[in-house]
Amino acid sequence: MKRTVEVRGITIGEGVPKICVPIVGETIAQLEEEAELLKSIDLDVVEWRVDFFKEVEDIEKVKEALHRIRAILSAAPLIFTFRSAKEGGEKEIATEYYFKMNKEILRTGLIDIVDVELFSNEYEIKALVEEAHRNNVFVIVSNHDFDKTPAREEIIARLQKAQDLGGDIPKIAVMPNSIEDVLVLLEATNTMRKKYAKGPIITMSMAGKGVISRLAGEVFGSALTFGAAKKASAPGQVPVKELRDILNLIHSGL
Repeated sequence: MKRTVEVRGITIGEGVPKICVPIVGETIAQLEEEAELLKSIDLDVVEWRVDFFKEVEDIEKVKEALHRIRAILSAAPLIFTFRSAKEGGEKEIATEYYFKMNKEILRTGLIDIVDVELFSNEYEIKALVEEAHRNNVFVIVSNHDFDKTPAREEIIARLQKAQDLGGDIPKIAVMPNSIEDVLVLLEATNTMRKKYAKGPIITMSMAGKGVISRLAGEVFGSALTFGAAKKASAPGQVPVKELRDILNLIHSGL
């Protein structure tokens, strides 16, 4: 029996894939506006993409913004994510600051899940995972390839490595350059789910070609998908209402 991840009444890794919606405001005022909008949307999880935040290199400002977000979205499971430019994010920051910020934020008690990138310092990842678990925060260990889709074996190896580093939810997102690439991602997901995964995993093929991977997670083994409310944080995200309808339609046929 694979374990699930339960946060604020939402079970990731069971039934219909959960819908996560990003907030990507550059200022506290924009973040508050987005958070208010999300209160009226049928979502399961919120991800704060803090790399969009203009004052991200000031930890106190990050904490202030987080307090404002949590005050509005008091019941929603919240993922804290700084996505580096090399993995499709908005900017780069020093590695030392990246881990310092993540550790300080997970100690606030205001987030439920922290995202850490797989291709970071392994010692620091393990230390962050341990600190997160001490503070009752789950960890997504993620990898994003915006250029290509690695071979099936490589996708599985990266997901396994994320799991071995202590990630509660291994995640990979890849860019398809052909329809065959999408099939590679789906096959790798299915194999990981059947043979190696100890808990939920998240996978997706990006852009237009990969949209099917965002919809068919329950079939192949991806436990969470990302939908767009106001502004997409990655290519290929589907508006939340349409996404919910399609997920439920697929679920009803299984």
